[in-house]
Amino acid sequence: MGILSDDVVIIRQSEKEGDPSVITINCPDKTGLGCDLCRILLFFGLNVIRGDVSTDGKWCYLVFWVIGKPNTRWNLLKMRLVEASPSFSWAFGISRCYLPDSELLSSKLPDLFLLKLACSDRTGLLYDVTEVLYKLEISIEKVKISTTPDGKVMDLFFVTDTRELLGTGKRRDEVYEYLRDAIGDSLMSYDIELVGPEITVRSQASASFAETLFSSDVSGEHPSGLNTSNCVSITVDNSLSPAHTLIQISCQDHKGLLYDIMRTFKDFNIQISYGRFTIKRGRNFEMDLFIVQSDGRKILDSSKQTALISRLRAELQQPLRVVMMNRGPDTELLVTNPVELSGKGRPQVFHDIAFALKKLNTCIFSAEIGRHVMGDREWEVYKVLINEEDSLPVSRSKIKEQVWNTLMGWD
Repeated sequence: MGILSDDVVIIRQSEKEGDPSVITINCPDKTGLGCDLCRILLFFGLNVIRGDVSTDGKWCYLVFWVIGKPNTRWNLLKMRLVEASPSFSWAFGISRCYLPDSELLSSKLPDLFLLKLACSDRTGLLYDVTEVLYKLEISIEKVKISTTPDGKVMDLFFVTDTRELLGTGKRRDEVYEYLRDAIGDSLMSYDIELVGPEITVRSQASASFAETLFSSDVSGEHPSGLNTSNCVSITVDNSLSPAHTLIQISCQDHKGLLYDIMRTFKDFNIQISYGRFTIKRGRNFEMDLFIVQSDGRKILDSSKQTALISRLRAELQQPLRVVMMNRGPDTELLVTNPVELSGKGRPQVFHDIAFALKKLNTCIFSAEIGRHVMGDREWEVYKVLINEEDSLPVSRSKIKEQVWNTLMGWD
């Protein structure tokens, strides 16, 4: 007997713009559920200002206070949250909680499509395209964009469809109509085709910039990226609870902060039994979490504690890395973020990069998305060739700052 979706996720929208809406989720528990839910909240652009999490290991109860936008699609958000909960699988007789992650991934791989666009170039074109794909719930997995000397742009997007309808003519027509309205007369040709299994989105990015991006300590002043703040406090206490380890986190808030924390716990296979967090005095984030290892025990091993604290600190100080580099006569913007062990990248990064450059009236000459393995981690790397240096409308430092602030949600 399945659980009704109306009981799994309840959204109480605020009556006044700017006031928080309340999202309540009541469903069976699984390791990593908080990460999956927070990833959806990040995808929909919600600002989470407060939360409570409680579970007995079998059933969980989560409450999020969020600030939405005038265009937030609440009904669609509810649908995606329900689908992410174990209750959705139970309703169809699938014991999802008992499947290994590898089986889940192999059984849920979405079809990959190639979207080809030919357009006349103009400022903000790439942002307009990514905004359309975002609204239609089409995820960009890989991209190759190039501009010809005569001002023509060829965009190749490898995409997946959250609604799993891109193989139908109706869905392709819908995408075309939205793109035509957004691009206008600049649109010259459009095509979508299903690509074969020989095409992979896990292509390796060039290692030529690896030293610049990955060699430095995130706490130092180094050109490998900006920091959210050096005021990150993380403490571990095993004395307050006989069964749980208490993790206390205090730091500066940024876009996707809750996802960064939950992703780290998911990658470490840590279960959250109870937690509470809030945003105080603007950007000050405070969180208390009672956690256990996958075996249900406290984290007593000092080496495990050190590894967890080190990873959390790195994620909170530098969730993404933003670098400006010389690429011959041109200027290249590099943005990179860690990938979940499940293979999922951070949502909406490319969208935010394009938005930041559009606000600066900066044209994108070419762009690529790749992946780079460094140590035991995989990183998603965005390479954007923006213009020849002498024609940049603003300074490199201004571009870097604007991209960083947009990614952090500070503008």
